Amino acid sequence: MVANGKDVVWEAGDANERLAAYDDAASRTMDPELSVEDLGIDRSLRPKRLEEYIGQERVKENLRVLIEASLKRGGTLDHILFSGPPGLGKTTLASVVANELDVSLRATSGPAIERAGDLAALLTNLEPGDILFIDEIHRLNRAVEEVLYPAMEDCFLDIVIGKGPAARSLRLDLAPFTLIGATTRTGLLTGPLRDRFGMAFRLDYYSTEELAQIVVRSAQKLDVSIDSDGALEIASRSRGTPRLANRLLKRVRDFAEVRAQGYIDAQVASEALSFFEVDEIGLDVMDVKILTLLADTFAGKPVGLSTLASALGEDPGTLEDVYEPFLLQRGLISRTAKGRVATKRAFDHLGIPYPL
Repeated sequence: MVANGKDVVWEAGDANERLAAYDDAASRTMDPELSVEDLGIDRSLRPKRLEEYIGQERVKENLRVLIEASLKRGGTLDHILFSGPPGLGKTTLASVVANELDVSLRATSGPAIERAGDLAALLTNLEPGDILFIDEIHRLNRAVEEVLYPAMEDCFLDIVIGKGPAARSLRLDLAPFTLIGATTRTGLLTGPLRDRFGMAFRLDYYSTEELAQIVVRSAQKLDVSIDSDGALEIASRSRGTPRLANRLLKRVRDFAEVRAQGYIDAQVASEALSFFEVDEIGLDVMDVKILTLLADTFAGKPVGLSTLASALGEDPGTLEDVYEPFLLQRGLISRTAKGRVATKRAFDHLGIPYPL
């Protein structure tokens, strides 16, 4: 591994390990309280091949065809864009693709590529067929993005050296490569960048049954005793997200070891999740605070995002990207021209009378 604080380079082998340093930093950004043990366990639970990857069947079938075709003709896989909410497996899918192709992978993020020179350093170190994975690709600097266009289409870079009358353009030829971009906000991608991806896949929230399969698989890897009802109970509170399902499984495992002789059934899972303040539909403490503010404090009236963030002491971007998607999906809040509003379902869930 070679790490420079902005990107991580890994040689051919286990792509899950290649992404470890980068994804640890990303996970800590989402949840600063994660321990080193948690991060290591998260990595160990990731699938390494398409046949191990549970859910997203349409995406998997498309990828399987693309990968097989690429291997047969000995060419480079077309550029791929993965989009969807956090925690659904975009980074994991990038590592799976690299493993299936048996190529090296370099992982970085949009904000880390500050200048065209940073991008040039990344691309010129790629070998033929290698994969460049850019997370949060919608946050690329516009100047860097424009330099990326010819690299994606024709495998060359035009770099301007010097300033003023002495400035000259240098063309760098690149090895054929595959760019895999990941974004949680497709609408922020510019049209020219989006159009240069050969395939774009939207990852959807997982069903309870799919998450239960993931929980059972992860429990086997962690050597945890769990029955199908216990797995379903954890899955039903995991907000349709595999990352959260695995995190909840670890917390339930800890509870079961202390109070239930290590065995997890539906009752133990329910008691454990209630103990850790995750309710029956997967809402955590912050979710309940958001709904309570909208329904009780503001009496169901529209509330602007910045006002809501100030009342919660939270960053507006975190509210919009991390908490809102699930609440919107479950029909607990709605966005209006005047602001966020708690729905009748939210009032019913909280046990607060709905204003007429």
